[in-house]
Amino acid sequence: MQPFTPFYSPLTPGFASIFIPIILVMVLWTIVLKGYSLWYAARASQKWWFLALLVINTLGILEIIYLIWYRPKTASEKKEVVEAAPVHTSSPE
Repeated sequence: MQPFTPFYSPLTPGFASIFIPIILVMVLWTIVLKGYSLWYAARASQKWWFLALLVINTLGILEIIYLIWYRPKTASEKKEVVEAAPVHTSSPE
C-alpha cells in the first residue's frame, strides 16, 4: 500500500499537470471572446444574441461566428473608399 500524504497536490509533476496550462489558455480565450461579443450585442440591443452568447458555451466558436458575420458594422467600417479627384496645378509661366 502506498503511503498517503496530506500534502498531496494535483499540481505535482506528472501527466495531469500538463493540462493545467492548456485549460488556463482556454479559459482566458473564452472570457476575452465572450466579453467582446457580449459588449457588441448589448450596444446593438440584440437581446437574443446577447442571451445566446451568455448561456451557450462553445469555447469561443459561437462568439467568433457572431463577431465575424452578425455584429453591427460601425460607421468607420461602413465607409466606402472614395477615389479622390485628380488635383490640377498650374505651373508658373
